[in-house]
Amino acid sequence: MPRVTEDHLAARRRQILDGARRCFARYGYESATVRRLEQTIGLSRGAIFHHFRDKDTLFFELAREDAERMAEVASREGLIQVMRDLLAAPDQFDWLTTRLEIARKLRNDPAFHRGWADRSAELSEATAQRLQRQKQAGRLRDDVPAEVLQTYLDLVLDGLVARLASGDDPVRLSAVLDLVEASVRQQ
Repeated sequence: MPRVTEDHLAARRRQILDGARRCFARYGYESATVRRLEQTIGLSRGAIFHHFRDKDTLFFELAREDAERMAEVASREGLIQVMRDLLAAPDQFDWLTTRLEIARKLRNDPAFHRGWADRSAELSEATAQRLQRQKQAGRLRDDVPAEVLQTYLDLVLDGLVARLASGDDPVRLSAVLDLVEASVRQQ
């Protein structure tokens, strides 16, 4: 029997994650049944769950990837840029579906809540460091503590996700982000 290469395993894992992302985006977490995952991914449940223990593990990996990508953008360009990316190309970043499901699972799934703490800490830390650098450079308001600015931006992100999910106009939401950005800048 031929030996499976690491490249092949990595490609298969990527295929599973990409298909699962499409399935969760289309059906939501609860309705993304194993059968639907098989159909969307194009692999059997045995092949899928060879790489991931169960549906929760698969979803958590997608959420982890999204948090990591968001943290990278937040570290380089700020949390407002994460929101602008979400508005500009939700299909490319596909953070919307994952964020909505994460919010639901945080409320309803204690095990997920415990496991998510580390992932959310990564984005929070990247945002905090970026805010600190911006404050030191004199680009942000100095009359508001960085922690308060971070909470403000987190709330805006959550509200943006909710508005996008309800079908709000991305152009108007972009104008709101302009206002938010102006509100945290040094005058």
